[in-house]
Amino acid sequence: MTAESVKRRVQWPVPPQDGYTVDDLFTLPDLPPHTELIDGSLVFVSPQRAFHADAIDLLVTGLRGGLPAEFKVKREMTIVLDTRNGPEPDVSVIRADAVTGPDQTSYRAEDVLLAVEVVSPDSESRDRTTKPQKYAAAGIPNFWRVEQSGTSNRAVIHVYELDPLTQAYVHTGMHRDQVKVDKPYDIVIDLTAIDEL
Repeated sequence: MTAESVKRRVQWPVPPQDGYTVDDLFTLPDLPPHTELIDGSLVFVSPQRAFHADAIDLLVTGLRGGLPAEFKVKREMTIVLDTRNGPEPDVSVIRADAVTGPDQTSYRAEDVLLAVEVVSPDSESRDRTTKPQKYAAAGIPNFWRVEQSGTSNRAVIHVYELDPLTQAYVHTGMHRDQVKVDKPYDIVIDLTAIDEL
């Protein structure tokens, strides 16, 4: 057996003429982990950096502190916005009654109260523009964009709230050492704790 015959051949899926649907996202075999569906196209995620993982851990722990019983915090789960869009926010706050069990693979947009994206070099445009626009159009009331500070390597959080008149997000604050907000519930997170992770 030669090395060439052992080499695994990757067979990329060929998209349908009108693009993929959310149903395809959940049924296509052998998709890489954390594949997203944006405008009917599959988006594959690059390996993440330590900052990305640490920021997610910090936010999940922080969001669960003081979490009302009617909400749950989930990480890296698909949110079905419509038939052609199934992005996977890094962190989401959802209604507890939307959780159906351990085999669940997605949540509906109407059950999401907060979507959080931690910006990575490969997803910068999607996390800053595409996804927030789609989350807002789907009616998700709160969005956070997390960036790595160039000076301290800590998380900087941009907080947005949905304007019901324009169905667009309005920037309500930028938080560096601590995020303290009252929507979707009272949240206080020490962002300097990322140094300990």
